Amino acid sequence: MTESETPAAPEALAAAPLFDTLPLDPKLLRAVADAGYRAMTPIQAKAIPIVLAGRDVMGAAQTGTGKTAAFTIPLLQKMLRHETTSMSPARHPVRALVLAPTRELADQVANNVKTYAKHTKLRSAVVFGGIDMKPQTLELKAGVEVLIATPGRLLDHIEAKNAVLNQVEYVVLDEADRMLDIGFLPDLQRILSYLPKTRQTLLFSATFSPEIKRLAGSYLQDPVTVEVARPNATATNVEQRFYGVSDDDKRATVRQLLRQRELSQAIIFVNSKLGAARLARSFERDGLKTQALHGDKSQDERLKALAAFKAGEVDLLVATDVAARGLDIADLPAVFNFDVPFNAEDYVHRIGRTGRAGASGLAVTLVTRNDTRLIGDIEHLIKKKIEIEPFEIEDDRARRPRRRFDEEREEAPRAEAAPRRAPSPPSDPIFDRPYEPSPSAAAAPAPAPSASAAQTPSRGLAPGIRPKRKVAALLGGGR
Repeated sequence: MTESETPAAPEALAAAPLFDTLPLDPKLLRAVADAGYRAMTPIQAKAIPIVLAGRDVMGAAQTGTGKTAAFTIPLLQKMLRHETTSMSPARHPVRALVLAPTRELADQVANNVKTYAKHTKLRSAVVFGGIDMKPQTLELKAGVEVLIATPGRLLDHIEAKNAVLNQVEYVVLDEADRMLDIGFLPDLQRILSYLPKTRQTLLFSATFSPEIKRLAGSYLQDPVTVEVARPNATATNVEQRFYGVSDDDKRATVRQLLRQRELSQAIIFVNSKLGAARLARSFERDGLKTQALHGDKSQDERLKALAAFKAGEVDLLVATDVAARGLDIADLPAVFNFDVPFNAEDYVHRIGRTGRAGASGLAVTLVTRNDTRLIGDIEHLIKKKIEIEPFEIEDDRARRPRRRFDEEREEAPRAEAAPRRAPSPPSDPIFDRPYEPSPSAAAAPAPAPSASAAQTPSRGLAPGIRPKRKVAALLGGGR
């Protein structure tokens, strides 16, 4: 099941408009039917006619509702007039540019484009970092009409003159709130400077803050806003639970919920790359087939981990927010927020990995005492009061055999227990012996007082203290 698939229930098909009611080319309708799609999702039903009409669009919808097909299918329809069988690269310039914030999302969008365009002569390619540029360069040099890219790698190809964007007619910002984030904005502005001024621009995302809307408005011309659900809303078919636990009990909580709910697979989100790697190793030691997915992994490792998880070969996918947006995994039963996300918008995207295309799902967030402010941010975003439930962990230690010294301590009488004392330092016969004067010092006679000293009065000196001897002035003494 991909992002644009809809439930196959007869009543749903009867209520939702069908793809064959749209003015689409038979080749596109055939590809959509081959993918098993008949009815459109709400975002598709509203956005596709507007895109076909040539208007700029800001589309906001819950994640997992088919936003990719909402912009891919109408753009392919509009580009069919450029379809050609020529092998010349000059006859296949880039006409549609799709920008995505993560490698995984870019690769997924590219797969969807190939699915919908498979009966046409339109070419597509995807470029992202983490892998060798040479195969991407060869594909770009051969000519493509649809280019899907992450901003950083696209700029690399632009500077290498592998990608020429002066004939781009359509621009799509997928997951636009992240694309317009402060981290992507400089790259985005540079890329847009290479594009023609006259173009159709589409922004699609699950979350749009008022600040992002104002910022996005500067890139669109008289846009039509399409919202099929309250902005920043979470999917109604996802059961959201918040459990108050300590940091030490988080892993045991996940294991217990996996067992109690009989969950076959789950994505576990953490906030750091190091935390993802460590947690994955911990679950591996618990006997669960686990893979880690984070930014320090090579692109090949990330794609292999995703493929293994989608194939059911992996039980748990421990991931940072690189997996929070756009990833479409069929029938994923649960998502765990092992760490509460730093950005409230990421909460909406994380839990959107489950409950996709009308299916039910479970989203569990583990909350500690230090997460109060982050939970408040989520409440403010989703406009919903969050109830944090206590969670009682089954004590496996009670069923373990006790160690021998515990049993001996219980058998010993309480009255005989003596208070523990700090160990005394080892004795030293020399230092422990009392002081005794040296025999030679005791036998030595006291020196006789000199005549001058005897004649000089003591002038207030204490008994037993001899006065200073006079020293000649030549030797530094007083007169």
